[in-house]
Amino acid sequence: MKKTKLVIFGATGDLTKRKLLPALYNLEAENLLPEDIKVIAVGRREIISDIYKEQALEAIKSFSRNKPDFTIINKLLEKIEYLKMDFTKDAEYQKLSTLHADTKQVIFYLAVAPEFFETITLNLKPFLKNFPLPPRVVIEKPFGYDLNSAIILNTLLVKTFGEKNIYRIDHYLGKEMLQNIMFIRFGNTIFEPIWNRDYIEQIQIISSETIGIETRGNYYERSGAIRDMLQSHLLQLVSLIAMDRPQDLKTETIRDEKVKVLSELIPLTLTEQKDYLVFGQYDRVGEIPAYREEKNVSPDSNTETFIALRLLLNSKRWQGVPFYIMTGKRLPVKKTEIIIQFKKLPSPYNSEDLKNNQLVFKIQPEEGVYLEFNAKKPGTMEEIVPVKMDFCQNCEVGINSPEAYERLLLDVIKGDATLFTRWDEVEHSWRFVESIISTRRKVKDFPNYLPFSWGPEAAKTMIERDNKVWLTLEEKYENL
Repeated sequence: MKKTKLVIFGATGDLTKRKLLPALYNLEAENLLPEDIKVIAVGRREIISDIYKEQALEAIKSFSRNKPDFTIINKLLEKIEYLKMDFTKDAEYQKLSTLHADTKQVIFYLAVAPEFFETITLNLKPFLKNFPLPPRVVIEKPFGYDLNSAIILNTLLVKTFGEKNIYRIDHYLGKEMLQNIMFIRFGNTIFEPIWNRDYIEQIQIISSETIGIETRGNYYERSGAIRDMLQSHLLQLVSLIAMDRPQDLKTETIRDEKVKVLSELIPLTLTEQKDYLVFGQYDRVGEIPAYREEKNVSPDSNTETFIALRLLLNSKRWQGVPFYIMTGKRLPVKKTEIIIQFKKLPSPYNSEDLKNNQLVFKIQPEEGVYLEFNAKKPGTMEEIVPVKMDFCQNCEVGINSPEAYERLLLDVIKGDATLFTRWDEVEHSWRFVESIISTRRKVKDFPNYLPFSWGPEAAKTMIERDNKVWLTLEEKYENL
C-alpha cells in the first residue's frame, strides 16, 4: 500500500519537540492521522531510530495537551523513522533516493532555521520528479528577512514546488478562536451590518508576553518584534478583522479578501512615524537581565522587543478608523486579544454614564469572545452600569481546544491551504513594514522600559494623541 510520507527536517529541534510531535500524537489519539502515514524524522545528530523514539516519547509526555496513552504513543512511534542526515551537505541528499518507493503523497516540513530554507529546497529539487503527486512543502516564518529576500525565496520555492503546493505556516491562523472570528462575523446578523466606520470607533490588537527571548538570541537579533510578530501574526489578525464578507468559503476566495485588506494598509509618513510608531527594548530589573544581556545578543543591540503603532486603511469600510497595535516581551501579562470598540450613538440617557460597547476576541491563553454593553443596575432608579457576556471556549468542562499545529498539520495532509498565507499576503505585509524597519535602525535610546511594565512611556503618549487609552479585556490600564 502506498503511503503518505511526512519528512521533517529539523527533527531534533525545539519546534519538533514542543509542537510537531505532540500534534502528531494528539491527531493519532483522535483518529485523525491517516493509517498509511509514515514520518521520516531528519536530523543531523548521530542517533539511532530507537533512541529518537525514546526522545519523542518524552516530548509527547512533556508537551501534549492530552494525557499520554501508551497504546496510542506506541502506535504513533511505529510510524516514525529517524534518518541521520546533514542537510547542509549536497551529497547527503542521496539518502532520500528511496523516498519515491511506495509513496502516494510526500510532505516536506522545514522545521529549521531560516538560513537553511534555500539550501534544502535547492537540494530537494532533483528528487521531486518521480512522485505520483506533486510534493508539498511547509515552511515556517520568518518568510524572508525583508521584501527582497522574501521575493528571492518565494521565486525558488515556486519554481521547485509550485504555488499551490507551498504551505507558509502561521500558527496563529490555526488557533481555535481565530477560526471562530469568521463564524461570529459572517454567521450572525447582529454583527456584520455594524462592522464598519459608521459604528466602530477603534480597534486594538494587543499581544503581550511575560517572558523574554529565552534561548532564541540568535533568531531574535535578526527578527525583533517587527519580523517576529508584526509582519506575520499581527497583520494577519488585521486582515481577518477587516476583510469584507467572502462570497463563499473557498480557499482562494478567503485569501483574496485578506489580500485586499493588506493592500489597503496606508504606509506611515515620516511625520506619522514620529507620532504613531514606538519601539522599545526591555532593561534589567533585579535578577531579570536586560535584552542586551541575554545570551547571543549584542551588548549594544538596537533590536526592538516592543512595538506600538497606529494603522489606517484606505478603504470605504474602514476610512478613518484607527487600528492600534501593541506587542512586546516582558510585559505584565500573557495574552492576545482583539478589541472592537463601538461608537457612542445619540441616546436619551446621559452620555457620560454610558460606556462604549466592546466586543473582544480572546485568542490566548483563554479562547473566547466577550461583549460589554450598558444596562440598568438592579435595584436603582436609573444608574447605568456596563454588563458583560463572556463566552470562554476553553473554560468549559471537557473542552481542551486543539493546538494550532494539530489543525494545520491535518490541513496540510488533506491539502487544504485555507489557513496558510499566500504569497501576495506575504508580499503586501513586507511592503508595509519595510519603511518601519528602516526607521527602527535609527533608534538610539535603548533600553527604554522595565520588565513587567507596559512598555516605554511613549506608547501611552502615542495613543493619547488621539484622546484614547490602551484597553484590555478586564479594565483600562491607566498606568500605561
